Amino acid sequence: MKLIIYMPALNEAESIEVVIKSLPRSLDSVDEIQYLVIDDGSTDATASLARTAGACVVSHGRNLGVGAAFQSAVQFGLENDADILVGIDADGQFDPTEIPSLIEPILHNKADMVMGNRFAFGLPEYMPRLKYWGNQRMSQLIHYVSGQKFQDVSCGFRAYDREALLRLNNFAGFTYTHETILSLLFQRLRVMEVPIHVKYDPERKSRVAGSLVRYALQTSKIILRVLLDYRPMRVFGTFGGSLVIVGVLFEAFLLGHYVFTGAFSPYKSVGFIGLGFFIFGMLVLIIALIADMLNRMRMNQDRLMYEIKKIKYVNRSDISFKT
Repeated sequence: MKLIIYMPALNEAESIEVVIKSLPRSLDSVDEIQYLVIDDGSTDATASLARTAGACVVSHGRNLGVGAAFQSAVQFGLENDADILVGIDADGQFDPTEIPSLIEPILHNKADMVMGNRFAFGLPEYMPRLKYWGNQRMSQLIHYVSGQKFQDVSCGFRAYDREALLRLNNFAGFTYTHETILSLLFQRLRVMEVPIHVKYDPERKSRVAGSLVRYALQTSKIILRVLLDYRPMRVFGTFGGSLVIVGVLFEAFLLGHYVFTGAFSPYKSVGFIGLGFFIFGMLVLIIALIADMLNRMRMNQDRLMYEIKKIKYVNRSDISFKT
């Protein structure tokens, strides 16, 4: 059993050595532990200090975002035969001694992805209430989209088994936290949370969620894209069906007026408006059918990517496909 612990890092020279040295050197049921730092365009000594502390380093030529850093970590994990990949921040806000509890559900085959839940013990100290509110709203949105309830969907302290790494096909550079949840759930993998502790520095500003409005817009765009990929009928079908219903109601009102008065006046315009809603709604429903066809192609594409990764990264004798 091989565990790779990775840290995305951008100008973390002050803390990177301390964090790496605080990581576990051995764990029960784990034969090998490897440390990985994704240097996401740092301009300080982050990369050299990480190597000195004993970590492998993958450097991006420029800052690409934590989503791109995650993609690099997944690629590294697959290429280096990781059975479990754990992500932890390089600023020391998470407790490395909680890694055993994070990976325990994977070791006991109860989950394919495990997320740390920062809110299991209430509002963390020094966490801005506005940021906490935003996290709760995002958790509600993920619940609505996926049908599975979570308390904390934005935490970067996570663990993935090899099956999850093979299934992931992420595209976002800004962040990855919400896209991975939806992608794996829609591919029928098991995702769960475990309670963790977090330590916030009141003087430090989040690089990902520094602007709550920008963060909300970016993450909502990612969620909408994944929803369109995996649940297009829910998006286009609901919208198109609503337009058709509105159009029918307009026409029903006009018809009722004609039955009682024998004339369409003075509501002729209502009929044209209703017809417009109905036609536009039908067009959206046609788009929904086309999107549903594309969704099946996307699912087949994910399956093909999974099979290709299996052939590339797993010994043929060990292949056992999940459905």
